[in-house]
Amino acid sequence: MPGKPKFHYGYVIVVCCCLIMGIDIGLVMSCAGVFYKPVSSDLGVSVGDFGLYMTFIYALSFLMLSLAGKMMEKFSARWLLTISSGILGLVYISMSTFQAVWQFYAAGTLIGVALAFLLYLSYPVLINRWFKVRVGFFIGLCSAASGVGGVLFNPLAGRLIAEYGWRNTYLIFGIAILLIVTPLLALLLRSHPQDIGLAPFGSDHQQNSGMPMGVTFQQATKSPVFYLLLVFAFFMISVSTLNLFLPTYITSSGYSVQQSALVASLVMLGVTIGKVALGWINDISPLRGVLTSTGLGILGLVFLLTGQSNIAFMLVGAFLFGWAYAGVTVETALLVRSVFGSKDYARIFSIISIALAAGGAVMAGGWGYLADFIDFKFILIAGIGCLVISASIGLYALFNRKMY
Repeated sequence: MPGKPKFHYGYVIVVCCCLIMGIDIGLVMSCAGVFYKPVSSDLGVSVGDFGLYMTFIYALSFLMLSLAGKMMEKFSARWLLTISSGILGLVYISMSTFQAVWQFYAAGTLIGVALAFLLYLSYPVLINRWFKVRVGFFIGLCSAASGVGGVLFNPLAGRLIAEYGWRNTYLIFGIAILLIVTPLLALLLRSHPQDIGLAPFGSDHQQNSGMPMGVTFQQATKSPVFYLLLVFAFFMISVSTLNLFLPTYITSSGYSVQQSALVASLVMLGVTIGKVALGWINDISPLRGVLTSTGLGILGLVFLLTGQSNIAFMLVGAFLFGWAYAGVTVETALLVRSVFGSKDYARIFSIISIALAAGGAVMAGGWGYLADFIDFKFILIAGIGCLVISASIGLYALFNRKMY
């Protein structure tokens, strides 16, 4: 008998998700900070006033996610994601012409709507539909693409701004999104395996293993674990936003700007490696995934707390902290799937993702205000507390999932 073909179209879906995260999210979110100083200086506003447009992005994602989850179930994910990518490209082209900061706030609302689909729902929903085995690995791989995009595009953005100005850089990035990602999504992306007469990759494995399909959205929302996972997501994203303040903490501890930049690079290295590794670990054991993400994050914060006289401690702590940062997207997505299954995953995860958007919007500024009144060491200790709570919730959710 002829052997089964080794290639499955699910791998094309993985490539599409990596394009979304690597280019769309890499350009729009991972490189956002590079524009702060040149744009605010040119417009004559403070960096804080300009950066407020990120709050509009998170706020609109927060408001949109519940509806976006329903739309991903009801309508074609192929066209929802293609249109969202097109919106990003057009908005970035428009941003190259803006003359006032309020225009960036308006742009932030449109970006926030698009990111509800692209950033929060794209790869968790599509990988969940197209794969029944190695789900964790592929979710981690797709999520890691945004970090790779940040590593590649941040230096490019800096050079383009220096040589051609921020307006032309926005224009170039917008055109890149429209010419590369958007048409490829329209051409290659498919919403379900059934759309092209396929079963999800690994379906036979799932049927033979007796894994449950999962619970309905209504059943999930009646469970106390559902609301505990909202807290899990909120605390995980809260811890990740500490990364915004680590360079200031490093320099205030007596280290140079170059050393603080090295610490920041080690965080991103931990994030990128951690996302792929956590996906692989979750495929083996979701319990190990929770313990690895939160445990290494706690250890990393301990190293950062005790590293004021030893830069090696700071570097190790930054790398380990990156694994907790990686857990925000990977661990949350996979924990929801492990607890509630794949039946109504898009709707369930879209609600859990609201806590991610809300936590990002609130704590990105909240830690900064706290740092004005208390030593940043106490904020790092608070971060440890958040991870301990998240670990406890994750363990409780996994040990009680069979009751559903």
